[in-house]
Amino acid sequence: MTALRSLKTIDDLQGAGLVSAERRAGLDAVALRYAVAVTPAISALIDPNDPNDPIARQFIPDAAELLRLPEEREDPIGDGAHSPVEGIVHRYPDRVLLKAVHVCPVYCRFCFRREMVGPQGLGTLASQAMDNAFGYIAGHPEIWEVILTGGDPLVLSPRRLASIMERLASIEHVKIVRFHTRVPVVEPERVDDALIAALKASGKTTYLALHANHPRELTAEARAACARLVDSGIVMVSQSVLLKGVNDDPDTLAALMRAFVENRIKPYYLHHPDLAPGTSHFRLTIEEGQTLVASLRGRVSGLCQPAYILDIPGGHGKTVISASTIEDNGGGCYTVSDFNGEEHVYPPASAGKQPL
Repeated sequence: MTALRSLKTIDDLQGAGLVSAERRAGLDAVALRYAVAVTPAISALIDPNDPNDPIARQFIPDAAELLRLPEEREDPIGDGAHSPVEGIVHRYPDRVLLKAVHVCPVYCRFCFRREMVGPQGLGTLASQAMDNAFGYIAGHPEIWEVILTGGDPLVLSPRRLASIMERLASIEHVKIVRFHTRVPVVEPERVDDALIAALKASGKTTYLALHANHPRELTAEARAACARLVDSGIVMVSQSVLLKGVNDDPDTLAALMRAFVENRIKPYYLHHPDLAPGTSHFRLTIEEGQTLVASLRGRVSGLCQPAYILDIPGGHGKTVISASTIEDNGGGCYTVSDFNGEEHVYPPASAGKQPL
């Protein structure tokens, strides 16, 4: 049964046949805490007869989300520690995140910003906050790249997106604008001429990072949306999350990376899942992740090799999970080096389990 609209409640999901009466127990409590939305494009991909469907696992709530481990945290990558003004995260010298909106067309069950996004989240930046954010960017000439994230920036109207790009066009030292989005996969019909035009600005190079985790997400409609973007001159890269029960086998991971390359999307980041509350059922060990990523070498073209990335909890930035940046201390604990060469313990020391 294909939904004709986005499904945003457990009743909606049950009515569409995506949640059985037997599985419903506990899901209302999950939906009260974390946002739910499944677009028609995604609901059409889910096999309701497969209890282990990898698309359903990403988007359909699970009672396991109510289990919070001691090491999990509301801001797992430390955005707040690097937010000089509302809507800006300035973690690295030459680039900033601009979080213009905290709404998404779909809500991933493993989202690392799940405490901030959704109808009850931080919302859209108000006019004054947006002015302050652009003032910060304009006042810091070291900022070469602005990355629009959130939330999903492509939920904004073409008019709003064009306004953002016009303001960035007036800031001479910003050369690169990058959008992080799921829209071409989950709402491919949004990617029309008006939206594509809105993503461009004179003197700026636009990149679009597409988030997809399973090759089935790259439907004919999604591939056509990506082709429209690339044909317009927008450069596309990928970002994926290594997820237990979704893409944690060599064949699926290889098929996903090949699908990106076939669609002129350069594999970029493969993220180790962040320590977001209620997401432990998605996390593999780092050793398991390293083995999977190593399996790609020799199995697929060098064009298909992503960087396996860990975002160090506490706001210390990303590190490639390789022998030179991570050391196994035993017992599931590691020492990781950040981009400044400083060492951190992973998982971080816990202050004790926090109840939901």
